[in-house]
Amino acid sequence: MKRSEINNIILEANEMIKSFGYHLPDFAYWSVEKFIEKQEEAKEIIRAGCGWDITDYGRGNFQTTGLFLFTLRNGKLADLASGKGMCYAEKLLISRHNQVAPMHTHIKKVEDIINRGGANLAVEIFRSDPHGNCDEGAGGTVFCDGIERSFSPGEIIILKPGQSITLLPGDWHAFWGHDGDVLVGEVSTVNDDVKDNIFRDEVSRFSYIDEDTAPIHLLVSDYPKWLSA
Repeated sequence: MKRSEINNIILEANEMIKSFGYHLPDFAYWSVEKFIEKQEEAKEIIRAGCGWDITDYGRGNFQTTGLFLFTLRNGKLADLASGKGMCYAEKLLISRHNQVAPMHTHIKKVEDIINRGGANLAVEIFRSDPHGNCDEGAGGTVFCDGIERSFSPGEIIILKPGQSITLLPGDWHAFWGHDGDVLVGEVSTVNDDVKDNIFRDEVSRFSYIDEDTAPIHLLVSDYPKWLSA
């Protein structure tokens, strides 16, 4: 992805988030220079991978295969393993109309995907086979807003604004804005985007960036390159 495209996506996403009455934390708006200056006191933000996250999954067409995310808070895997401490994470996402977040599952993470506003959100879901692979011939049950419901293989569940779905490890899922753009919330156990995203097809969780201009804000994936904390 070109850095100029990423900058524009950040600006557009920020306006959409504000239009729904949500406000991002102060560090979201730090310049690159300020982030570098404050990186020592921002060690926990960097460690947790909080911040801007934009990906085209290595497909080269963000409009059709991509996702905007902002990680607001993220706990520690050690706390999750011990069952005490900060065992949770939270994100805001924007799923554009017909923009697919590709089919994937998680090994550890349990997540609620919540339609926070806008259009309807489409979620396609499959179960895992005994080897953990996506089983396109198996249905099952899932909880939506705490109510158990059955689904057939590959059924597309439509979440209206305010509705949610709970996804467990082994629940394969893809999602997109069904009839417009959607502001999505994600509340989950600790998030590990480096090791805990298992995709059905060959994609890249983070995008290669063509630095055609300077970044207005750092992405989470920029931290190792730009920061030393």
